[in-house]
Amino acid sequence: MSDLLSRRLAQLGEPANLSLLGECLHGIERECLRVDRDGQLALTPHPQALGSALTHSQITTDYSESLLEFITGTAADPAETLGELERIHRFAYDKLGSELLWSPSMPCALPDEATIPIARYGSSNIGRLKYVYRKGLALRYGKTMQCIAGIHYNFSLPERLWQLQQQAEGDTLSARDYQSARYIALIRNFRRYSWLLMYLFGASPALDKGFMRGRPHQLQELDASTLYLPYATSLRMSDLGYQSSAQSGLTPCYNDLASYTDSLRLAVGTPYPAYVEAGTKRGDEWLQLNTNILQIENEYYSSIRPKRVTHSGERPIQALTSRGVQYVEVRCLDINPFLPLGIDVAQARFIDAFLLFCALEDSPLLENGECGDCTRNFLKVVKEGRRPGLHLQRQGRSVELKAWAGELLERILPLAELLDRSQDSQAHVEALAHQQAKVADVELTPSAQVLAILLDHFVSQAPLFTPGTAGGIAVPPEAEAGMLVEERDEDSDIIAQINELLETRVRPAVAGDGGDIQYRGYRDGVVHLQMQGACSGCPSSTATLKHGIEGLLKHYVPEVVEVRAA
Repeated sequence: MSDLLSRRLAQLGEPANLSLLGECLHGIERECLRVDRDGQLALTPHPQALGSALTHSQITTDYSESLLEFITGTAADPAETLGELERIHRFAYDKLGSELLWSPSMPCALPDEATIPIARYGSSNIGRLKYVYRKGLALRYGKTMQCIAGIHYNFSLPERLWQLQQQAEGDTLSARDYQSARYIALIRNFRRYSWLLMYLFGASPALDKGFMRGRPHQLQELDASTLYLPYATSLRMSDLGYQSSAQSGLTPCYNDLASYTDSLRLAVGTPYPAYVEAGTKRGDEWLQLNTNILQIENEYYSSIRPKRVTHSGERPIQALTSRGVQYVEVRCLDINPFLPLGIDVAQARFIDAFLLFCALEDSPLLENGECGDCTRNFLKVVKEGRRPGLHLQRQGRSVELKAWAGELLERILPLAELLDRSQDSQAHVEALAHQQAKVADVELTPSAQVLAILLDHFVSQAPLFTPGTAGGIAVPPEAEAGMLVEERDEDSDIIAQINELLETRVRPAVAGDGGDIQYRGYRDGVVHLQMQGACSGCPSSTATLKHGIEGLLKHYVPEVVEVRAA
């Protein structure tokens, strides 16, 4: 632990200051595609029952008319934030009718580019501007890339904390400039260490073959319709996802806020030859807002952004320049398809400890090639982070990923302990222990679990989506099967949903491999199932039950908390 970090921790650990850590604020934006019952992209307009995509404060669309975005407010406890996200999910599902939400970050099998609908926001000036901006994204990057979904995690520390540390350190900057400088320092450290988040939480090691649209690649074929990399953690964040040639030379300097805003301002004002050639209009039809490297600042695809809430009509750069950094937006998080919300409280608490570490640890300028090393480390982990013996670059030297990850988690531990002291809990330390387990056993990472489930399905040639029902499967009567728990009348709706999913989704898939799944009851959030036939002797049956089926039931039936083998 550095001397600077020790001093800052000691100061925040004083009884008079400890409560400041309970004033950190959290907000989440979660994206997800609407799909039909066959797992195909929903081509219907944004459901009117969800409200106006232009004006609704919690539910809007992102790029596509089919790409929903759920937006929470801010709360001091991330559990409250996730509670709000759950309520938004429940409301949306209640209004979607026969449509479903696609859980993974990488999109479902997509129709041709022309068929993917761009989000519309009405005929107002702002609505048309948002639409033209998205037409520009389609022109520049293609519609397919814009259908990728993720989770954005917004985090801020209280202003009183910054003021306390500025006074203790005798810094002479204005309060606004000091706070901005500290957030920029946080971002520098995030750039140094964010590869760790990709290893721990990356959940997109595979994608639909159609996603590549015939482009050359180095992916391997899992089956006729699926491509993957055996050690990938997050193809979403690789050069196959949010990347562009126009932006390849745009890596804003994070030495200070002014250099960051200057680099974005330059990109927004500098023409790019390919976009100039395309033009802004074809006849009377708008193609893009302008022909510059970025149409607007938000077009820059970064893993983290300094942010300030904007006033009406104010651009993000203007807000940052005039009032400084207010919070950071972490943008590199995959959706975990095994979690109903794509993220859970344990992950949020670890991210809090990680970001607090980035904020309080010493953060020298990125010099002498370190900026390039940060980029290369990140891209290396997203494409091969689970490779045994993988090495990264740290201060010009090669270091094994697992060794560095273990060291980082040990350095983050005091931050987790301090957060727990401020809240009289053990939640942050326990969350960190979960991450230490992933470093010790790579098979516990979400990317490994996703790949295991895909392999289990595809090796057995069992489709993920099978039309029809399980009518041809012999099922013993309920009395003969034997219920393991006494069910309650008030759970009848939940039980009906569980059985519908088992009949239409789960049992047809495993039947293709000569197996079957028997329902054995539901009570207090626990579903009891029994694997039969070929499934019962399959070495991966437990993993399939726990990670595949449990994740499916949790996603569609929020009341389900666990699946147990009978």
